This record gives sequence, C-alpha cells and structure tokens, in this order.
Amino acid sequence: MGTEDIELALEKQKRFFESGSTLDIDFRLENLRKLRELIIFHEEEICDALYRDFRKPPFEVLATESRFTIAELNLMMRNLRSWSRRRRVRTSLVNFAARSYIEPQPYGQVLVLSPWNYPFQLAMVPVMSAIAAGNTVILKVSQKVAATGRVISKILGNFPEELIFFVGGGHDLTDYLLNYHFDYIFFTGSPEVGKKVMRKASEYLTPVTLELGGKNPCVVTADARLELAAKRIASGKFINAGQTCIAPDYLLVDSKVKDRFLELLSAGIKGFYGTDPSESKDYCRMITPSRTEKMESFIRGSNIITGGTTDPAACYVAPTIITVSGHDDPVMQEEIFGPVLPVITYNEFSEIFPLINRHPKSLAAYIFTGSRKLARQFLDGTQSGSACVNDTIMQAASPHLPFGGVGPSGMGRYHGKKSFETFSNMKSVMEKSVFIDIPLRYPPYTNFKKKMVKLLMR
Repeated sequence: MGTEDIELALEKQKRFFESGSTLDIDFRLENLRKLRELIIFHEEEICDALYRDFRKPPFEVLATESRFTIAELNLMMRNLRSWSRRRRVRTSLVNFAARSYIEPQPYGQVLVLSPWNYPFQLAMVPVMSAIAAGNTVILKVSQKVAATGRVISKILGNFPEELIFFVGGGHDLTDYLLNYHFDYIFFTGSPEVGKKVMRKASEYLTPVTLELGGKNPCVVTADARLELAAKRIASGKFINAGQTCIAPDYLLVDSKVKDRFLELLSAGIKGFYGTDPSESKDYCRMITPSRTEKMESFIRGSNIITGGTTDPAACYVAPTIITVSGHDDPVMQEEIFGPVLPVITYNEFSEIFPLINRHPKSLAAYIFTGSRKLARQFLDGTQSGSACVNDTIMQAASPHLPFGGVGPSGMGRYHGKKSFETFSNMKSVMEKSVFIDIPLRYPPYTNFKKKMVKLLMR
C-alpha cells in the first residue's frame, strides 16, 4: 500500500460523506450488523492471529477482544435510533417564542490510530462507533501485530473503501495521514506519540481523543480481604502479560500485612500459571524482544519476590514481583507496561497520597480495603481517569462507564453511549417563531427594558 492508495481513498471518503449517505440510520445499522456477522464468522481466525502475534490465550481474546467488541456492537445497535434523535431542551423566556434541541451530527472523516496491545478491540470499537455516528473512517493499525492486521483488513475489506479504509504499514504512513485535514482523530498509544498526534491535529484545530497511559497505583490496606485482593491484582496485572494500559503499575501495601500479602500474591500467580509460566497456555508473551529487554532492565538488581526469569528470544518475561524502597527507584520513573510489579510498603494510610501524587494523573487507580471511609478518602485524594474499589481493570468492561484518561493519561471518553457522543458533534439548534417578535432586544434601551432584562434573566 502506498500514499497514492490512501490519497484516493481519502478523496472517495470526502465525496461520499458530502453526499449525505451516512446520515441514514438504516444505512448505519446495516453496516453495524454486517460487521457483527463478520466478527463472529472470523472469530477463530482472530484467535489464531493474536496467538501468532504474541501468544495471546484464546480465552483472553474472547473476553477482551472479539466478544468485548460484539457486546459493544450489540449495545450500539439496540440504542442507535434513540441516541440519534434530537433531544428537546428548555427555551428561556428571553427567547419566546422558540423551540430548542440538541441534534447529533457526524463530524465527517475520522482517523483511528490503534495500538498493538489489544489490537482487535482497540481498533474495531472506535471504528464501529464512528460508523454508528455517521462518519467515514480511515483505520491505521500497528505494524507490530501483522497477523491481527491481516484479519482486520480481511474483515473491513467487505465494506466499501469510501466508508472504511484499512491502512497497514509503518510510522511513515502514520506521519502521512497526520498531515491530512481529518475532521476527528482517535488515538490510542503512548503519551509520547499522543503529543505528536495532538501537535499535528492543532494545525487544523482538529478535535482529538487521546487514550494514553501512566503509572496506575494500587493500594492494599490492612483490613482488605487479602486472598481475594491477591487473586484480583494478579489477574489484572498479568493478563496480556501486563501489556494493559489500566493494569496496576505498582503496589502500596500496609506494612502490617505486607509479608502475608506477598505470600498470597506469589501463591496466586502459581495457581494461575503453574510453577513454570513459560509452559502455561494461559500466559501471554511480550510483543517484541526489545520490550522483553526493557523488563529485564527493571528486574536487574532488584529484590525479587517471585519470577524474574526472562528470555528475549522467546519474548518471555515471567510474572514478577519485586520490592522497592520508594519512588526514587528506576522502575518507578516510567510506566512499566509489562509483567513486573513493584511493591512499596507504607505504615500510615496518609503516606500513600504524597507517594501517588508525585506522579502525573494516572489512567486508573485501585484500592483494596474493607473500609468505606478509606475507599472514599482514596477516591477523593487521587486523580485518575477511572478507579475501582476491591478489583482491578474490570471498570473498563462496563459499557455504562465512560473510559478515558485525565491530563497526561489522556483526554476524551468512549464506551457505550459515550462512544456515539464522542464521534458526534452535539449541535445546539434553536428555531424561532416569525410570528412573534418581542421588541425588548432592540435599541433604544430604555429603563423599562433594563428592568425587564433583570427580571427575565435570573
């Protein structure tokens, strides 16, 4: 694929959108149903592709990729007609006689830049949301997941390219696309690339959604149900081999239960993946040897509680727990994005807030506690895109909870109804009567008119 193909597709999409064809709700629903059928038909291929790319277990593919996308599609199709209707709102007295409403309107041409870590879900959910809102879409996927990219291309090849156009290839094509004047850009990836996307978007004042990352804290208090906490933390951290933007990035554990908790956490990992996780069919791999080597640098010289084994040639890093003395440790200076979990001990609950708030606002934050008071203090005292009490990552599985970051961890929200709204310009409309014209607004501005303004506008 070359730039000539992309340029032709962009021109086709521009003309197609301007024709008004995407405004028809039945047209949108027809394409959503078609997409759902194609995903179900190709589901086995999707599982095989993700296994080839980084040995993602079939269960994880179903739970976090294909069936996650299908669930979002089902919700979208059930509600699209109601979400697309104009919504009447009150009209103030100063605008008598008139009617006011909010009308969802598609932006136009949308660019979706998807990542490699959940390559099917994080590509298809924005794509289908943009289509549901009446846009055309260019999808650029990561070249790191070549097998998954081929399946996505095969699925989207069933749609006219004036509606959906798939782009593979490397960073050069991403750069080429970012020079085009899109009407909306949706990016999922690293904060560094997110900054680049935003800089390019600013040249055209293009609105963006940026789904980024950060260091997500996870607190375990002394009164937490430790065995349950250990299982849920291990599950949320080591699914997808830790390559999850909302995975716990580090633990803060009360000193009174630290030793017992680490025993339970190590036992939980063994229960999930056996004594040798490299032999487990349920444990994923790192995406590249270089990412494996990055994990090695975090582990090297640290106090290892469990794990620590790596094999760059096989892109393997064992689920690893390490203890660190504080936030000055090298592993605490950046998002880990892998199966290495540092543990820091605290003595008093109040100590956690300066430790957490030393880092930029995170994408997610977690606490395990039996105290509603401590949970509330944690939620009030930390800032994050999302949070969860007594579990990890599962907040992202609810289509009724908008997903997104805050500050350096991202901007914008999607999932469920919010996905439709993200890709829609919620246009405010007022229709005024031509049969009544109140002279209050017109000069000359008498004392009586000033009194009436004070009366009406309060």
